[in-house]
Amino acid sequence: MSSKAISLALLFLCFWSRAFAAEVAGFTQPTADHPLKVKVVVLAMFENGADTGDTPGEYQFWVERRKMDYVIPLPAAFHDVRTDNLGVIATVTGEGTAKSATSVMALGLDPRFDFSEAYWLVAGIAGIDPDRGTVGSAVWADYVVDGDLAHEIDAREIPSDWPDGFTPLEKTKPFDLPRPTPMGEVYTLNAELVGWAYQLTKEIRLTDNEKAHADRIRYIGHPAALAEPKVFVGATLSSSTYWHGKLLNEWARAWVKYWTDQKGQYFTTAMEDTGTMQALTNLAKAGRTDLNRVLVLRTASNFDSPPAGITAAQDLADQETGQYSAYIPSLDAAFKVGNRVVSEIVDHWDVYEKKTP
Repeated sequence: MSSKAISLALLFLCFWSRAFAAEVAGFTQPTADHPLKVKVVVLAMFENGADTGDTPGEYQFWVERRKMDYVIPLPAAFHDVRTDNLGVIATVTGEGTAKSATSVMALGLDPRFDFSEAYWLVAGIAGIDPDRGTVGSAVWADYVVDGDLAHEIDAREIPSDWPDGFTPLEKTKPFDLPRPTPMGEVYTLNAELVGWAYQLTKEIRLTDNEKAHADRIRYIGHPAALAEPKVFVGATLSSSTYWHGKLLNEWARAWVKYWTDQKGQYFTTAMEDTGTMQALTNLAKAGRTDLNRVLVLRTASNFDSPPAGITAAQDLADQETGQYSAYIPSLDAAFKVGNRVVSEIVDHWDVYEKKTP
């Protein structure tokens, strides 16, 4: 037998053995004719290296702790899908709004999955406003606001009476009223579902460590930053440009207020969520998802601006070279808080399948 024939035989044997192992365990690959009935979709945004066994990203704790051992190939998206064979699936969207939108669309349109009653949970890390909370905290989003859809003038050229260089599309000045009709700048999540998730998780004791503690004690004069990590409800701002600093923090607060008609309180900054929400909005129009069953959870790995006496450039450099102060606590919080909701839904599917909390 030639070496090529041997390689082909070994490859076939590998695929056959994997399929056999899955069948033995009671799992079969879904098909368009026999789709997988999905109870909960968990969306992580990045992973470091392998899905298991190395330095974790947002995905790894879900894979390992929920025993999501079964892989469903999804070549049209950023990452394959995993499932625990109990109705929960998870995937990695990729970083940035473009990757998240295309990955969620690829997943949502795949006929091998039945999302008719599915809940969607975004669970990832973020920067947090030091006047809203501290590193290691978890924030259920009530609003998802976009920080990319705008006009921008370089800070060195903005008029002296402008607070910053950003103006809404269709407007000529920052925060000009009346506010334009949103074109993807803001998404409002189901308040009852968000409130239910918060009540279910607000007493969870979140993980802390010395590095996170050393970071937060620098924020003298910011009581929220000095407090212990906890669970909150607040708005998250999505921007594919990773921004940092006190002045951009002020812009973020005002931008969220503007697009939520003064109702939203800016808490966290991340990248992907408006891309995800736009994809889910389109999928809902196609009858593939229910927007009332979407949750976004962001956990604080770092502060979005430096303490007094430190420049934004230096603080950002320290974060990038030294890793975020609450990196592992924030990953743990994303799983611990998010999984409390996932487990409640799955364990009481007879209740939540037809009736949203």
